Amino acid sequence: NLKKISNMKKKFFIIVFFVFFSFITPNKSNAYSSDPKQFIAEIVSEAKKILVETNSQEFKTQKLSEMALKTVDIKGIGYYTLGNYRKQLSDDQMKTYSVLFEKYFLKSFTSRLTDYSEPKIDVLSAEILNAKYTIVKSVLLADDKKPEVKIEWRVYTKNPDKPLIRDLIIEGLSLARTQKEEFASVIESNNGDISKLFITLQEFINK
Repeated sequence: NLKKISNMKKKFFIIVFFVFFSFITPNKSNAYSSDPKQFIAEIVSEAKKILVETNSQEFKTQKLSEMALKTVDIKGIGYYTLGNYRKQLSDDQMKTYSVLFEKYFLKSFTSRLTDYSEPKIDVLSAEILNAKYTIVKSVLLADDKKPEVKIEWRVYTKNPDKPLIRDLIIEGLSLARTQKEEFASVIESNNGDISKLFITLQEFINK
């Protein structure tokens, strides 16, 4: 189960890392734009700046983790990935899960940063779905080794002054939903014992 989750997360973040290398205009302040399209451009620009500097892996991991904590709705994603199992957790279990999921997410997010060269990304448009969500559409351009990949960012805009990333949709595949299915598989294969998911997450964190 741990290996299965790890493989899915690697696929998730391979695409994320591609996107992070794509923009050239750095974000010069700690504040991000409230416009979803510009918000995406700014965070990938900031990530590129961190990754191209000659710094240690530890430094890059720290800075990218700090950036993710500001720009990704980790708590919301964590709740979503539990699905209906969330209702079964006590308050203490929910606190434990939230801590584990954040560590799990951040480790996954920073674990494969140096494996890929610079691709080219075009941000195409932003589509407002409702007051809470905007989809920012982009495309990873093809090269001689990789095909074109359509990437949509699901940006949560309930607070219009502080957008947050809730999901990536890669060629129609929701990565948050994929993770939800992976977590459900772990729980179901252990006869509904949610504590086994906690153990699986901790094992990944400790690797």
